[in-house]
Amino acid sequence: MSNTKTSIKKNKSIKSPYVEFQNGDLMFIENTTNYKNDIGKEGVYKTYPLRVRDMPSQDKPREKLMDLGVKSLSLSELLSVVLMTGTKKEDVLSMSSRVIKEYGKSIFSNPAIDLKKISIDMDIPITKVCQIIACGELGKRLFDKNINGLKTIRTADDVYDHTKDMHGLSKEHLRGLYLDTHNKVIHDEVLSIGTINSSIVHPREVFKPAIEYGAAAVILVHNHPSGVSTPSESDKTITEQIIQAGRVLGIALMDHVVVTRDGFTSVPADY
Repeated sequence: MSNTKTSIKKNKSIKSPYVEFQNGDLMFIENTTNYKNDIGKEGVYKTYPLRVRDMPSQDKPREKLMDLGVKSLSLSELLSVVLMTGTKKEDVLSMSSRVIKEYGKSIFSNPAIDLKKISIDMDIPITKVCQIIACGELGKRLFDKNINGLKTIRTADDVYDHTKDMHGLSKEHLRGLYLDTHNKVIHDEVLSIGTINSSIVHPREVFKPAIEYGAAAVILVHNHPSGVSTPSESDKTITEQIIQAGRVLGIALMDHVVVTRDGFTSVPADY
């Protein structure tokens, strides 16, 4: 009885392991080689999400912080250092990236944010959400009162430049910039997250921080995830309501700016 060997020939080699971006996530490509036999079947290389433990030591967030300093880390990497661990389903760096992509910096600065809703929406443990919110509050309490290097806002261009972090957010964020008599930003706060309309945005929510921080004027800014910066009728209605309330309180609404990734538009009104 003769032994028959199936002829196998190497079809293509892949230089691996290596990483690449797929759908916005880092993927780790398993070290493998495709083979093709006489029947025509081919081997398939595998991909799976890159975990921190798979990364080169110099690229891991904590080691990177120690070697290159805190300024070398992205916002997602900083958050992953704070959270320390992920879950059985998701690595800590992937989790951090998702949170930042969805909420941006607003998750650190909105004191009225719904922790349970974030936990459900993002499918992350409530303890992780508490860590994130506590980290943001700690930063606010330590540095909110710093009066050095305050940003001066005089035009809608300045507003657009100051709010770069919210241009590409996937949810609408309404943000208040509170100015002193020299047009310097003394407070910056996310007032609401979600569809902006007159039933949700009340003048008291806008002017409460203004009174608390002694602001002389307010600028409102919100993003349109659609990418169209044209103000809606609801935007115009809200703006008029805030202007009238501000005149009663003696705190001017200087502008209401709609921002997108590609541009901005001031809501037309008699400011």
